[in-house]
Amino acid sequence: MPTEPDPADSTAPPHSATDRVTTDRAATDGRLPLHRRLLPVVALLLLAPWAAECSWGGFAIDDFLPVLIFLGPMYGGAAILVRETARHLGAGWPTIVLLAAAFGVLQAGLVDQSLFNPDFLDDTQYADTRATAEATLVPGLGFSLRQAFDYVGNHIVLTICAPIVLIESFLGADRRLRPWLGRPGLLVVGLVYLLGSLFIFSDIHGDKGFLASPLQLTFATSLALALVATAALPRWRRPSPRRARRVPHPLWVGLLVVLVRFGSDLTPGWTGVAIALGPAAIVGATIAYWSSRSGWGQRHVLVAGSASLVTAAAFAYLVPPYSPASPAAALAGDVAVTVITVALVGGAWWRLRRASPAVHVGAS
Repeated sequence: MPTEPDPADSTAPPHSATDRVTTDRAATDGRLPLHRRLLPVVALLLLAPWAAECSWGGFAIDDFLPVLIFLGPMYGGAAILVRETARHLGAGWPTIVLLAAAFGVLQAGLVDQSLFNPDFLDDTQYADTRATAEATLVPGLGFSLRQAFDYVGNHIVLTICAPIVLIESFLGADRRLRPWLGRPGLLVVGLVYLLGSLFIFSDIHGDKGFLASPLQLTFATSLALALVATAALPRWRRPSPRRARRVPHPLWVGLLVVLVRFGSDLTPGWTGVAIALGPAAIVGATIAYWSSRSGWGQRHVLVAGSASLVTAAAFAYLVPPYSPASPAAALAGDVAVTVITVALVGGAWWRLRRASPAVHVGAS
């Protein structure tokens, strides 16, 4: 373990993180051509919508391209903004997860309003899930806690965290945790995200004619702002002392994440919600504890971040797409999901094996 702050360690102090970002971007990114500097941004812009909507079998193969075109500005823009905000602050994965949760609340509560619209899935092949959702309605606010766990949880792990982990793992240690964009780039991405969100809101509102109540909108906005405020706390940018204990093998980290996915659908009703939330909290705390050990590295981060994507790809064969599709198109989509997921995770793992094993990445 180095005696000085590791340049790839997200737990470095705020002042040293700022100095390193300025110096390293001038020294490293300044030597790169524009297309090299923007490549990870474009990759994240495209990967986020695919992971959010296609990776688990939500669309047949002929709908992949429309998903990237119409949902890319919103999902991809959000993933870029979350990632860049955390890296500009010199913060680590707690900030990213909290910002991802805030995005999930905004998306499901304000943009498509799927959290509050009981008819949202009625015109899809998931209309039969309505009864299960209504079994866990929160009194006074009119949303299903079961759906909230699914919607927001999937946005955290699939829309935001998994794409960021994969793209960062393809980069060298000198760029992995550095900001990719300056203020002009962030303004452009922010505008793209807002326009993409307004487009989806207007399209869904025009199609379904639903608008959440003022109380529901206030609740979603307040919760999202609280998550953003928590993500901005200085504590996430302070160095955490490393525990000199052996860190588990990365596969154990992935196994815990997979177990959360299997436990999330064991039983319906409030009991099922408790069973889903309990293991998720325990696994999250366990991974946070493990990440404080000196042996925690980017390989652990990659396994933790991509395990949900791998599990979603495996379950894609068992679930129908939103809209009816021919068996051939549905199967082709599932096979494509498998191929893309294996290529992404395998490529990221191969890239890390080529990198220096001495660089460790903190997650707190």
